[in-house]
Amino acid sequence: MDGSKAGPLKELPLGIDATTEEEYASQSRLLQEFTSISSIDKAWIFKSDSGIGSQAMFSISQPNLLANKGKKFILSSHISRGSNNSVNFQWAPFPIEMTGVSVIVPSPSGAKLLVVRNPENESPCQFEIWGRAQVEKEFHIPQSVHGSVYADGWFQGISWNSDETLIAYVAEEPSPSKPTFTGQGYKKGSSTEKDFGNWKGQGDWKEEWGETYAGKRQPALFVININSGEAQAVKGIEKSLSVGQVVWAPPVRGSHQYLVFVGWSEGTRKLGIKYCFNRPCALYAVRAPNFESEADGPELKDNSTEDVPVINLTQSISSAFYPRFSPDGKFLSFLSARSSVDSGAHSATDSLHRIDWPIDGLLSSSAKIVDVVPVVMCAEDGSFPGLYWSSFLSNPWLSDGCTMIITSIWGSCQVILSVNVLSGEVIRISPTDSNSSWSVLTLDGNNIVAVSSSPVDVPHINYGYLVDKESKSTAWSWQNVPSPTNECSEKVKSLLSSLQFSIMKIPLRDVSDSVTKGAAKPFEAIFVSSKTKRNDPFDPLIVILHGGPHAVSLSSFSKSLGFLSSIGFNLLLVNYRGSLGFGEEALQSLLGKVGSQDVNDVLVAIDHVIDLGLASPSKLAVLGGSHGGFLTTHLIGQAPDKFVAAVARNPVCNLTLMVGTTDIPDWVYVEAYGSEGKNSFTDAPSAEHLTLFQSKSPIAHVSKVKTPTLFLLGAQDLRVPVSTGLQYARALKEKGVPVKVIVFPNDTHAIERPQSDFESFLNIGVWFKKYLS
Repeated sequence: MDGSKAGPLKELPLGIDATTEEEYASQSRLLQEFTSISSIDKAWIFKSDSGIGSQAMFSISQPNLLANKGKKFILSSHISRGSNNSVNFQWAPFPIEMTGVSVIVPSPSGAKLLVVRNPENESPCQFEIWGRAQVEKEFHIPQSVHGSVYADGWFQGISWNSDETLIAYVAEEPSPSKPTFTGQGYKKGSSTEKDFGNWKGQGDWKEEWGETYAGKRQPALFVININSGEAQAVKGIEKSLSVGQVVWAPPVRGSHQYLVFVGWSEGTRKLGIKYCFNRPCALYAVRAPNFESEADGPELKDNSTEDVPVINLTQSISSAFYPRFSPDGKFLSFLSARSSVDSGAHSATDSLHRIDWPIDGLLSSSAKIVDVVPVVMCAEDGSFPGLYWSSFLSNPWLSDGCTMIITSIWGSCQVILSVNVLSGEVIRISPTDSNSSWSVLTLDGNNIVAVSSSPVDVPHINYGYLVDKESKSTAWSWQNVPSPTNECSEKVKSLLSSLQFSIMKIPLRDVSDSVTKGAAKPFEAIFVSSKTKRNDPFDPLIVILHGGPHAVSLSSFSKSLGFLSSIGFNLLLVNYRGSLGFGEEALQSLLGKVGSQDVNDVLVAIDHVIDLGLASPSKLAVLGGSHGGFLTTHLIGQAPDKFVAAVARNPVCNLTLMVGTTDIPDWVYVEAYGSEGKNSFTDAPSAEHLTLFQSKSPIAHVSKVKTPTLFLLGAQDLRVPVSTGLQYARALKEKGVPVKVIVFPNDTHAIERPQSDFESFLNIGVWFKKYLS
């Protein structure tokens, strides 16, 4: 054949061969339909002008793949109630995009709206005060005052005062001055002016709070006067204290007003704080800047001459966060993660506490802390397991002034709880007969606007109310609210309707007599499958393993896992012992036993579904990220003949290598040694320490691995640095094991940028199809 007459050769993308290109094209079309489903993030309720019903405003997000960013929308609705307790939502015809907006916070009355736009460079931070029909005020805060406002949900704190003239908030402290050099050497004095005849040196390196906070400056406390636009740092707070979650204390006539905030002290160094509740923190009170009435409104006065100490309100407890004042201002409630701090586990069972607030405004560091909801060590079957990863609304109170509505974790479900802060009574008010996951969005008086979802149901809005208020019944009724946010493509609807899920109790085997009662109880797994057999007697099974290890796989909707279910795979999401939501004894049982107890639990769960006739032992794959990647790479080494394919996202493969490079080296010590590792932690590990870390690591079993494995790695990962995954992947290549590695150059630990997340799960789907079809 004459080659000169042949057409041009088709060039295939890097890493894709001709036999899989069509699979990529087919799966990418479906994945895009799942990716485009919107998420309901927050909601606010406002009184209606007519006095009848109320107005709701929902914050909605959606990935923008082409821009590689998330889009944010506001969707409004009028809520009206019928005589028979029916509720009707009248939705605006279209959502409104909030371009460039970092955070929005309505004022307490709902008359004003704060909109913050953070800069992407050295430009000023932009504050806008919106009224009902226009932007009433706009202020530009220069970098010399502060950097970006924190909007991350952890350090974030934005609070209006009671008369809505002042806003307290957390933002990056100003850039520190750096040395200036010229052609003649060091230039005395610092300057912010740009001059081609000199350059800025680096100055001293400063610790950061690790993963996702790289490049972020210290969070500090500020107040802005919305009449004058003047913003000022709050005085008196030690520079070593990182602040967050600020709220205004109740005003006291004739007395100074205070701000209450959470403070984290860095100690000898800052360790990673993202997802790490084991960092000691306390509630502090600081005097707010003085204000005097002027013709043009309150004017900010400098109070730097006053020597007023910051008051530690929670000295007797190692952790305190999410402060919330009762509506009458008589007490301050807060969560504590002291179980995490005291044991070293990065997340554990929370507790809820209360401080009675002095009506005369005279604060004391020796205030009595009342335990409201203690840590639950071992929950009886079906009973309250404790508070976990609870989230508080800015105003979580019912009209009785003492009942909070909060979201927490209960086994493998997310649930809505009512908590009486005076009596300590905890009631599960989301439907107890539902295996779906529920989360409170906002309160409409004494009614609740919530969102629920499941592995086979996209998120949808629900409206809840007490059935009989007069009898003080605790029974809540829930109505499903038709909403534009429920929409997804007809193809996705059809595929999800063909799926089902259940929450399984997995009995332990070979239980040691030495384990605690809570650690001897069955754990759970979520099983997602087709309602009918597709082709073969068994659909391939992907075992999904969450990270942490003290996290949990919830019975909520996941776009990526919904995609995997829809292309022909059953899923088994294993909540091995050590997961959140099952009592403190079960959680603490994993410390010091990683790589053995958790691995065995996963193998027991797999055998359980095989014994039930729900899976074939010859069609198993495993997928996990972070500690889930640790388990994935452990499983393919400890059970080398069990899995046909594996995928590891930023996996912990070598604790010996990780301990010297991660932002949470203390995690390595505690998970490997147990709670005593908290006291053994050092930045200079001994040979004995390194030997134990090696023995606990997946790389200790790498010589036995046969399973083809896909690695997805974020190059900017500070939690599990990319070197650990690359080392393990290279070791597999040396053995001739099929390996594919994708590194995302701009992604951190979560690999959550829209394009990276899309490419990750597209490759996961194609990888599993290749080996499981």
